[in-house]
Amino acid sequence: MGIKFTDYRVEVKEALGDAAIAFLYEAGGELASQTARNSRVKTGQTKGSWDYVVDEGELQATVGSPLENAIWEEFGTGEYALQGNGRKGGWYYVDEYGNGHFTHGKKPNRALFNAYTTLKPSIIAAAESKLKGIG
Repeated sequence: MGIKFTDYRVEVKEALGDAAIAFLYEAGGELASQTARNSRVKTGQTKGSWDYVVDEGELQATVGSPLENAIWEEFGTGEYALQGNGRKGGWYYVDEYGNGHFTHGKKPNRALFNAYTTLKPSIIAAAESKLKGIG
């Protein structure tokens, strides 16, 4: 009586990779959407700029915005800067309509951080669910 061994390493590795990629698209999309929902709206430009990119080769997703204002919204400016390292004492600026304003800065909204904090348990559950289906 002989024992036959069948090697499924390649199939298992491919199935794990496919599940991981599917999870990254799902999690990246949900995180970008939640970040947009968390964003403050003046013109809607920053809110509509959140997106995600999945690097399938590296198995990682990146969520972000190409707009400089997204950084200001996330971390604040001036006296309200998150790390306390912003400009002190306020400043005067002229907006795109030619109106002058004095400000002490912008308070951080933390749209991305709050989205991640809110979604972290469901993101972990989604990863476990996708990968558990392989076994």
